[in-house]
Amino acid sequence: MNALQVQQLKQFKHDITRFMMMYKFALDALETKIEILKEEFQLLHDYNPIEHTKSRLKSPESIMKKLMRKGGDFSFHSIKYHIQDIAGLRITCSFRSDIYRIVDMLGNQRDLTVIQVKDYIKHPKPNGYQSLHLLLEVPVFMSDREERVCVEVQIRTIAMDFWASLEHKIFYKYNEDVPSRLLLELKEAADSAAALDRQMERLHREIEELKEERAGHGEDDVQQIVINNQQFALPSVLLELIGETAAGERSK
Repeated sequence: MNALQVQQLKQFKHDITRFMMMYKFALDALETKIEILKEEFQLLHDYNPIEHTKSRLKSPESIMKKLMRKGGDFSFHSIKYHIQDIAGLRITCSFRSDIYRIVDMLGNQRDLTVIQVKDYIKHPKPNGYQSLHLLLEVPVFMSDREERVCVEVQIRTIAMDFWASLEHKIFYKYNEDVPSRLLLELKEAADSAAALDRQMERLHREIEELKEERAGHGEDDVQQIVINNQQFALPSVLLELIGETAAGERSK
């Protein structure tokens, strides 16, 4: 290998490292936004709609294989144009309604651009797969320029995630035609997961309505206080007593 080839190899290594860093930074920025939304929602509503998140970056080898399948030319511009799921973020929610709530919250972020929405919940895939997919354009501020980086976001419930994860494990690297009876069972399992989602959402909604009804009758009247990042619930009557005591101390 001559000096020119060595230099070209070093330059390529530098360029691909910088290219992949952009996608990592985009994921970092998006995950930070999600954490802020989680904390805000918990504080305002005493409820967290997000169970957990998981991010991943495609490896350069996986990117090259997909680029070859798509017939794109070997350039960073071509990769960025043809492959929009280099960076991926999966958000797992408690209930189906939480999914659309999170979509709205992300859509309201002024620096994020929603490029595409694929709703496999309202329109499941033939095998029963359900999830909501977003393509988001995330701004990344490098030392010498701003880049708009595409991130694929998958939002699903715990039941949807359970089904999809096991479906992937069962059929991973199985390149033959799947027998129709197994496909039917797979679809039935997806339908069962969807039914469970609907049932749990109904239970959640009814419990919330009961809590609101009790609060309207003065039952369980509590207020939240925060001390050293710890949240405590105190009955209103106790807070009133504290206020009266403090007023009495001031009048002495």
